[in-house]
Amino acid sequence: MSNDVNKAAWDEEHLDAWIERFGTPTVYAEKIKKDPYTILGPLRTHFCDVSGKKILNIMGSNGNKAVALSLLGANVTIVDFSESNQMYAMQLAEAAGVSIDYKCMDVLAFQGKGDFDLAFAEMGILHYFTDLSHFYNTVYTALMDGGEFIIRDFHPISTKLISSRGTTAKVRKHKIDGDYFSKDLIEKNVSYSKYAGESDVARVYLRNWTLGEIVTEATRCGFKVNALIEEPNLSSDVFDKGIPKTFVLKLFK
Repeated sequence: MSNDVNKAAWDEEHLDAWIERFGTPTVYAEKIKKDPYTILGPLRTHFCDVSGKKILNIMGSNGNKAVALSLLGANVTIVDFSESNQMYAMQLAEAAGVSIDYKCMDVLAFQGKGDFDLAFAEMGILHYFTDLSHFYNTVYTALMDGGEFIIRDFHPISTKLISSRGTTAKVRKHKIDGDYFSKDLIEKNVSYSKYAGESDVARVYLRNWTLGEIVTEATRCGFKVNALIEEPNLSSDVFDKGIPKTFVLKLFK
């Protein structure tokens, strides 16, 4: 199963990759403590006052968002299947002087009790699941009535259809070379590989969904759509402004 391969890739020791990108947990914790709101990135505009809220961070990786939310007064639970991620996250929380609950397990095996105010998943999460129905039902069950689920992820136009090359405005080229409607699994390097400096990089299998599939399956599982926001490339003032690069889907139970 592709999920077993993906879990094995993320279970590999890659603490050095996080340290390369963010610094040691002690160093990174000091940065987060100075401005936890900014660490939330573009998601911060979609969160209301989180103080006292119970938040479920789906595949929360190294814990930086969970620690930032905890510093802002939230009670955060991460569900993620990587032991290396858990190790970095728990050290990060300790260094920041906060407590987070990190459940190292398959997200689809998580059994919530309907008491989370908010759940969120961001940037490269949906493509790890070959069954969106099971994924959505897991989150739906974990949320209380009226609870919100916020997804921010890569836009299918960029992941399934268009490839881009070039690092300056004059040479930036876009090519339509994908199949938007393909249901195939795609093999790629695990996302932390560019920071790991390893010669034998772990591989993962991804299922890139269409925007229609993502929204439709959410409603089939009982969610109501509050907003679907398509975003340009927010990392640049020049490149790719006419192409959707990410999206935010705001759902509620």
